[in-house]
Amino acid sequence: MGIADCAFTGYRPHRFPWKNNEADSRCEALKEVLAEQISALAEAGITGYFNGVAEGVDCWAAEIVLSLREKNPALNLYCILPYEGQADQWTDSARERYRSILKQADSVTYVSREYYDGCLLDRNRRLVESAGLLLAVFDGIRRSGTGSTISYARKLGRKIIVIDPLTRSVAHEGSWT
Repeated sequence: MGIADCAFTGYRPHRFPWKNNEADSRCEALKEVLAEQISALAEAGITGYFNGVAEGVDCWAAEIVLSLREKNPALNLYCILPYEGQADQWTDSARERYRSILKQADSVTYVSREYYDGCLLDRNRRLVESAGLLLAVFDGIRRSGTGSTISYARKLGRKIIVIDPLTRSVAHEGSWT
């Protein structure tokens, strides 16, 4: 663990104004800012990326890491999943994306074999505990899993980068010296 590692957190598609329409210009612009941030981290020597592979931001971030890994094989994607059936209720295309990410990941671990109340929170905590930095897509307003993940990262003294999903502004928290 350390600053060589980054974890991700962010919203599911239903939390965005564009929902599942990734062709929406606002979604494309957000993914571009996310890619810029991940690229900058990789250039700064961060090689380990921890991801919960939920729909939305997690999948986008995982795909960006996998894309960057083509030019920088030192990058690693570690998937920490809440339970084995996480994608069972997703659409066919979302499940296909999920399986593709898992297939290319350097490791896949599960918090639990079966769903239980709190397994998503436990997954989020494990993500934060695994990395010295948290990269979040968060609007700062809504109570959510993303909000509680950021709060936990603050409690543990992690560095945090927050991208606002609508304005796409980027803020840094924690000691960056």
